[in-house]
Amino acid sequence: MSDDDTTQSAASDEVKRKFREALDRKNARSRDGESHLDGRGSVAEPHGRAGQKREFRRKSG
Repeated sequence: MSDDDTTQSAASDEVKRKFREALDRKNARSRDGESHLDGRGSVAEPHGRAGQKREFRRKSG
């Protein structure tokens, strides 16, 4: 009975270790794109006119 418990806990520890390594690799990849503060945004002026005069139309019907 203790042999089964030992092998199950060892297998469980091995699975946990593999998942932890995979999670660390995933997090390391996602951290590569985090430094967005040094770049500029794609929109020059986020607020203001879009370059044309506004047109108001009466609702028909």
